[in-house]
Amino acid sequence: MTPVHPATRIGHVHLKVSNLERAIEFYSGVLGFEPMQYYSGGQAAFLSAGGYHHHIGLNTWESAGGTPPPKGHTGLFHTAFLYPDRAALADALRRVVEAGIAIEGAADHGVSEAFYVSDPDRNGVELYVDKPEAEWPRDASGNLAMVNKPLDLERLLAEAPARG
Repeated sequence: MTPVHPATRIGHVHLKVSNLERAIEFYSGVLGFEPMQYYSGGQAAFLSAGGYHHHIGLNTWESAGGTPPPKGHTGLFHTAFLYPDRAALADALRRVVEAGIAIEGAADHGVSEAFYVSDPDRNGVELYVDKPEAEWPRDASGNLAMVNKPLDLERLLAEAPARG
């Protein structure tokens, strides 16, 4: 097996949602992704960070008014949004807390720090920041040895940048 090119990245996630405006309120109003385009007669929207064409696609083409899949079924576990630094992750945490959204988990994985929420359609969302690669935990053979330690959310929240 030949590995994929190392510069390959996941470019975007496209989610089926039950209510487009409610989903936009979460991804834009809470998390801060910018709407770039509405499409298909108001049945889809594309949002991004930094003016990219889209990092998140949302649509109701097959799911308007639908319900989330029941637990115990296959499907998306979560999307993961990588923030550039700890201060940006702290700002995301503040946005989520101020919106009254439940934090469903938080962890220091050794390689990254993350917290977890669900969007209005119960799609899992991981918000995280990578640690410098030199700090990643490794076993005696040099293999990656990720962990699942508690993340101090109050300390992280205290690092949120002041609003201007």
